[in-house]
Amino acid sequence: MKPKTNPLFLKRPYWGKVFPIYTVLPYPCYSKRVPSHATLSPQVKSLNYLNNVMAKVECIKAGVMEGLMLNDEGTVAECTGDTVFIVKNGVVITPKISDGALDGITRAVIFDLCERMNIDIIEDTITRYDVYTADEVFLTGTAAEVIPVVNIDDREIADAVPGPVYKQLLEGFREEAQNTGIAI
Repeated sequence: MKPKTNPLFLKRPYWGKVFPIYTVLPYPCYSKRVPSHATLSPQVKSLNYLNNVMAKVECIKAGVMEGLMLNDEGTVAECTGDTVFIVKNGVVITPKISDGALDGITRAVIFDLCERMNIDIIEDTITRYDVYTADEVFLTGTAAEVIPVVNIDDREIADAVPGPVYKQLLEGFREEAQNTGIAI
């Protein structure tokens, strides 16, 4: 039996003024938890992704793009393939590494952009309530780049409109992506 060739399609985000919007439903992903950082470091992504893949399958079956992943304590760790950020009173907040967040490259770029743009950013433990009541929510990842979230668990975030902090960071991220790095 010969193996079949399976094509892989990667779609780059549109660089225009259109904002892709995610609806995130955490409920179907609760059955998959991020392992404790004491058991398996979240920094070992390639050996630590099975729960995320299984949760992503649950999200797809539920008809949503993404889902929140909780840690053993029941607080937010990350999404199935992206890092989650919330904005509350102008402060950008993302889960701590010790809560299960991956200390990824795009996350680091957001920290750098916030510093350069004089936007306060902190790592903290985030609950589902914090996400539900946030002024803004957005996700980051290598493939996702920076994406606004306007609905979580059938709850609108900020009138279902991408917020000003997100828009400022998206503009900075796009500029960074266009002006740095190695051309391929």
